[in-house]
Amino acid sequence: MTTTADLASESPEAALPRQRSTRGGAVMTFIARNNLWIALVVLVGVLILSSESFRNPANLSNILMQNAIIGVVSIGMLVMMISGGFDLSVGAAGGAVGMLTAFLSNIWGLPLAILAGVVLGMLIGLINGVIIARLRINSFITTFAIASVITGIMFVLTSGQSVVGASDALTEFAFQDLVGIPVLFIAFVVFAVLTSLILTRTKWGHWLYSVGANPEASYLSGIPVLAVKVAAFVFGGLAVGLGGIFLLGQSAIGQPNAATGWPLDAIAICVIAGTSLSGGIGRVSNVVAAVLVLGVVSTGMNQLGISPYWQPAVTGAIILVAVIADQLTRNRSHG
Repeated sequence: MTTTADLASESPEAALPRQRSTRGGAVMTFIARNNLWIALVVLVGVLILSSESFRNPANLSNILMQNAIIGVVSIGMLVMMISGGFDLSVGAAGGAVGMLTAFLSNIWGLPLAILAGVVLGMLIGLINGVIIARLRINSFITTFAIASVITGIMFVLTSGQSVVGASDALTEFAFQDLVGIPVLFIAFVVFAVLTSLILTRTKWGHWLYSVGANPEASYLSGIPVLAVKVAAFVFGGLAVGLGGIFLLGQSAIGQPNAATGWPLDAIAICVIAGTSLSGGIGRVSNVVAAVLVLGVVSTGMNQLGISPYWQPAVTGAIILVAVIADQLTRNRSHG
C-alpha cells in the first residue's frame, strides 16, 4: 500500500506517469460519457462545411422543430425502459390523443380538449402499466395488443377519416419561435430537464433505477415495485399525450395513423443513447443528444443529395454500432 510518506519521497519524475495516467483516465471517462454530444458537434461541423443549405439558420431551426415531438416521446420511452419495459403502443396512443383533442376542441374548446388528450395518454399508460406490473405479462405482448386495440377502435369510430378541430391557436404555437429557436424544441428541452431532475433528485427516480436493475432485491428492500413500474408507464403516457397534442398543432388535423413510426423511432433513440433494454440504465442528456444526432443525419443526407432509401440503412447501422459498443463496454466493466 502506498503511504503518505512514500508519496512525499517519490521523485517528480516518477510521479509524472501516474499524473498522466490519471488525466488520461479522466479524459477517456469524459469522452465515454459524452460521446454522443461529441459526435453531434463533429457531425454538425462537417455538414456546415460541406453544405451551404445545411448551415442556413432556417434549416437548423427546422431540424430542431421536426425532432422535438419524437424527442418528447423518447423521454417517456426512456423512463419506461429504465423500469425494465417499453411501449409499442405510443404511436397508436399518440394518434388517439390527436384525434380526441381535435374532436373535443369543436365541443369543449381547445384548453379542455388538450387536458382530455393528455389524460387519455396517461390513462393508456396506466392500463399498460397495470397489466405489465400486476399481471406480469411481457411488455412487448401487452403494448402490441393495446396498440392493435386502440388502432381498431379509432378506425371503427372514424371510418379511417381525419378529424378537423378548432386548433388554430395550437397550430400557431407549434410554429412559433423564440429568439430563433422553435417553441416546440424549447418545450422538449424543458420536459427533458424536468425529467432529469425527477430521475436524479427524487426518491421515485432512485427507486426507478433500482427496480429496473433488480426488481426482486428492490422488493426485499421495501421499494413499492408495483407502484414504481405503473408510474413509469403513466409518465410515458404523459409524454405521449404531450407528443400527440404537439403533433396536432403541426398537422392541424387528427389522423389515426399520424404517429405510426413513434414506437420504433423512440426505442431506437433510447438504444443509441445507451439505455439498457433490460432496465436500470439510462440518461436523459444522452437521449437529447441521440434525438439531435439522428435528426442531423437525416437532414444532412437530404441536403447532400443522398438517396432517402439509404436513410433506414444508415439509421440501422448507427443503432447496431451503438448496441455493440454498449455491450463491449459492459463486458469490459464486468471483466
